Amino acid sequence: MPLSSYIGNIRRGGGLAQSLLPSSSSSSSSATAKTTPKAHPTRKSRKRTALINFFFTIALSVSLLFFLLTFLLFGIPKPISSHFYKPRSMTRTRKLKQPRLNPNQTGAFVDITTKGLYDKIEFLDKNGGAWTQGWEVSYKGNEWDVEKLKVFVVPHSHNDPGWKFTVEEYYERQTRLILNTIVDTLSKDSRRKFIWEEMSYLERWWRDASEDKRETFTNLVKNGQLEIVGGGWVMNDEANSHYFAIIEQITEGNMWLNETIGFFPKNSWAIDPFGYSPTMAYLLRRMGFENMLIQRTHYELKKELAWNKNLEYIWRQSWDAEETTDIFVHMMPFYSYDIPHTCGPEPAICCQFDFARTHGFFYGLCPWGKHPVETNQENVQERALKLLDQYRKKSTLYRTNTLLVPLGDDFRYVSIDEAEAQFRNYQMIFDYINSNPSLNAEAKFGTLDDYFQTLREEADRINHSLPGEIGSGQVGGFPSLSGDFFTYADRQQDYWSGYYVSRPFFKAVDRVLEQTLRASEMLMAFLLGYCQRVQCEKLPMAYAYKLTAARRNLALFQHHDGVTGTAKDHVVLDYGTRMHTSLQDLQIFMSKAIEVLLGIRQEKSDQTPAQFDPEQVRSKYDVLPVHRTIIAREGTAQSVVLFNPLEQTREEVVMVIVNRPEVTVLDSNWTCIRSQVSPELQHDKSKIFTGRHRIHWKASVPAMGLQKYYIANGFVGCEKAKPAKLKFFSELSSIQCPTPYACSKVDGDVVEIENRHQTLTFDIKHGLLQKVICKNGPQNAVGEEIGLYSSSGGAYLFVPKGDAQPIIQPGGHLLISEGPLMQEVYSYPKTAWEKTPISHTTRIYNGGNMIQEFLIEKEYHVEFLGKDFNDRELIVRYKTDIDNKRIFYSDLNGFQMSRRETYDKIPLQGNYYPMPSLAFMQGSSGQRFSVHSRQSLGAASLKEGWLEIMLDRRLLRDDGRGLGQGVMDNRVMNVVFHILLESNISSTSSPVSNPLPLSPSLLSHCVSAHLNYPLHAFISKKRQEISVQKHSRSFSPLSAPLPCDLHLVSFKVPRPSKYSQQQLGDPRFVLMLHRRGWDSSYSRNARSQCKIMADEPVNLFNMFKGLAVLNARATSLNLLHEDTDMLGCTEQFGDVAVEGRVIIPPMEIQAYKLELRPHQ
Repeated sequence: MPLSSYIGNIRRGGGLAQSLLPSSSSSSSSATAKTTPKAHPTRKSRKRTALINFFFTIALSVSLLFFLLTFLLFGIPKPISSHFYKPRSMTRTRKLKQPRLNPNQTGAFVDITTKGLYDKIEFLDKNGGAWTQGWEVSYKGNEWDVEKLKVFVVPHSHNDPGWKFTVEEYYERQTRLILNTIVDTLSKDSRRKFIWEEMSYLERWWRDASEDKRETFTNLVKNGQLEIVGGGWVMNDEANSHYFAIIEQITEGNMWLNETIGFFPKNSWAIDPFGYSPTMAYLLRRMGFENMLIQRTHYELKKELAWNKNLEYIWRQSWDAEETTDIFVHMMPFYSYDIPHTCGPEPAICCQFDFARTHGFFYGLCPWGKHPVETNQENVQERALKLLDQYRKKSTLYRTNTLLVPLGDDFRYVSIDEAEAQFRNYQMIFDYINSNPSLNAEAKFGTLDDYFQTLREEADRINHSLPGEIGSGQVGGFPSLSGDFFTYADRQQDYWSGYYVSRPFFKAVDRVLEQTLRASEMLMAFLLGYCQRVQCEKLPMAYAYKLTAARRNLALFQHHDGVTGTAKDHVVLDYGTRMHTSLQDLQIFMSKAIEVLLGIRQEKSDQTPAQFDPEQVRSKYDVLPVHRTIIAREGTAQSVVLFNPLEQTREEVVMVIVNRPEVTVLDSNWTCIRSQVSPELQHDKSKIFTGRHRIHWKASVPAMGLQKYYIANGFVGCEKAKPAKLKFFSELSSIQCPTPYACSKVDGDVVEIENRHQTLTFDIKHGLLQKVICKNGPQNAVGEEIGLYSSSGGAYLFVPKGDAQPIIQPGGHLLISEGPLMQEVYSYPKTAWEKTPISHTTRIYNGGNMIQEFLIEKEYHVEFLGKDFNDRELIVRYKTDIDNKRIFYSDLNGFQMSRRETYDKIPLQGNYYPMPSLAFMQGSSGQRFSVHSRQSLGAASLKEGWLEIMLDRRLLRDDGRGLGQGVMDNRVMNVVFHILLESNISSTSSPVSNPLPLSPSLLSHCVSAHLNYPLHAFISKKRQEISVQKHSRSFSPLSAPLPCDLHLVSFKVPRPSKYSQQQLGDPRFVLMLHRRGWDSSYSRNARSQCKIMADEPVNLFNMFKGLAVLNARATSLNLLHEDTDMLGCTEQFGDVAVEGRVIIPPMEIQAYKLELRPHQ
């Protein structure tokens, strides 16, 4: 997406163009006081004397003798790896450094942390002159006397799979033409190069392309003219996307690429995500990638890194003390990835070398007033020297004399004429530079791989390390860095924290599709794994293409204008419709799959209608799901099947909707189970009861297994569901007590609900939480507040006008429901509006030996609709008495935590951070307050003890980043949090003194897993007579539950449509495991639920009941590489094939290919 045009608001970043243009009146006076950084030290040339030649001859003779001995001992060396063969380690590795032991630090040792940068930088936004966000760059001229400047100009075209147009509209209008242009123009001259990133477009083009076009494309890739960089389905967002979806989207693209062209990407190209996560660096490293390129980081961080020549570094995970996660990163230095901001620090000059900005093309002229001119023999010297001056200036910001210069923008190279204009003019300039040795420079077109290979070769020859620098054993000469790059600011006070919350409804749908896809993949794997005949392959084979479509629809939404909520309204509709279609397909498949696994469906054909319906159903892509009602007729029972997608046995209180309260719950053996009935509630001031009823009972479902229950009416010998006791408070209108419940009015100013572990106190008049008392711990003030920001931002930017103001007034409805299994407080609050934009429910559970008993469930029903809420942003704020010093921790992609600190030197919006699934605060005494979410949102801790989370936003205007509209298409939605209060049982690290992130507790991980991977419920379509009690089996595929800190990321058949075509014995299944890192200072509650931890090996060979595991092989996370050395993993990872024993270090994700056969 965008930053290439500076006229009006044409492109993202294009608005307010003047803010980045040098002012003739003030540029010199306001320029930063800093001078140009110290240039590279001049390298003395060696004198060649006769004596030196003599010693050289002796040395050469010894070397030849050594070579012959080596050849005799070790044989012929293996060929150098390429992108096209299963490579050995592609990284030019050196011996890893020994971990530096420090009793006070358990994480990574690095030269730079992003926290350290934030502490140091003053954020003064000084005008740097021609380079507005930097300084006046200069050089001495002798920096390249010994090591000449090597310039790689990398043509590229950034193609958003949806933004202003849908992915299909973009393809037809532009991308199809661009790919055709690339093939045609590169074929004319072998010196021309190009890179391509998005496989969603390439796969679409491949379907249309002729055989000749396909063959030419493949040959261009094989001869190194065309490089596929990243190779994911999309260039994913890194703030909102969950790591499961990131792995899925990269794997989908990489596997298609490998199967189609035989290519393995090893360089990542991420020029447009709005901030960067170290999770991405970790995943890429474990996929066999060697290098990364990033662009959109805070401009003040870029300036600081550039000043110290640290724009290229080794990114290391904050928890990695062994340097196994190191990956090389190139950060682009300037404002944008467009041509005016990539050749050097002066955009007014660089724009003159964007030869598509001339008359005859539709990109617009240069806003600085000087436009490109055709290069010819008369002006080539002047043109070449002007461009080389920019290259040299840019080069001084980096340590090496190898320089990367991207040449492209959004949807560029649409026509042959445009491409020829760029290639023709640049080649003439290159020819001039290369034919003049006195310039000490060589310039040519290159790929990303050309650049990184040349840079690494230079780094091998010349030591660029600074004294005392920790660096890395992977690549010498560069600093090591840990941390993330949020929140992004591109200029002035413009912080991109709005997109953490924009279109929250679809952020929630994204997670529902994720967990439904993950569950479907499991069921598909079990169907095929237990299948012994071709007949039983019919059902999974029939849904294979829909499973692939679901993967791709989920992958598409991970695009940095999809899950971010930053696309046009009709594009959001397209994303939403695709996800909705896949959800429906997957639910139908799951409904049929459970029949097979429970032994109900015998013919195993996909044509027979399913006997079960999903318990929740969505009628449309943009509406909330509704619960299917069980019609409980006298003398009949209806079965409910629960699927547990987690790797541990699950005991929790579950709920279904019934049309009448006089029902009984029975297990699969027709044994009575204690249950509770309460009225269903809705967001309606005049009618809060729907007339339907909720049945709760405690279910127990085996790990990755199925369990059946019955909802019966008229079953003799069982106690009926116990009605909850209801209490009312209302100043809005009278509430009629529904049958058959006992009702009473609330007295006093406060009301309490409690279970075995905690007591919650609420303010009756406002309906808000006030206090939480833990039975075996301290009392915590937890003041709940709901408020609104006035804002002038848009889809990307959060631009608040002052602080958020509370909106809840005294009055409103309050309903307390108390039963043996679940207690809740429902509040329909009074606000200044006739229809309040929010109502909310607080629940706690009973049941014994359940994770649920320790949490507080908060459900917010949000209807942020209508002009009353234009330019407003809705938040919930928890005001606790925890002394967190405005430090909190939020997760990165559901994978790891990041330490967040509120700084007074940056504005409120810059102190907001992404919260994909978890945020917590910790006090000096070890008390923790954690909020788990089932969708991505934004969070901040603006005052001591406060944690606030944004729920929804509605903005009238475009925020000048190219979208051309506000965010006005809000949907009715529910936001669910699971809140956890914990006390430490041993000494903990102080958040203030410890710069490293803290880890969640084991209980916190369990709570998050239950929230994000819920039980899947299915209801039988037909009722059965109670008098005919058929005993049905359960499905329990694991030999034993997995350790509590081991999460099964996925269990699937990667290519189900090719399952029967693969050779017998080849591994057709994949198992991916993640060992969670957890804080043992908080372990009391979770350990009562857990019997084993992953310190002990897990044996893959004995993992499943009735299934033999064969040919287990360790593989990369994108399933392409079985050489574990190139992934940076421990030696034990590759040894699984021998004994099947898996030992995974904390935080690591490991994948295994395997074959399954049913036991005879």
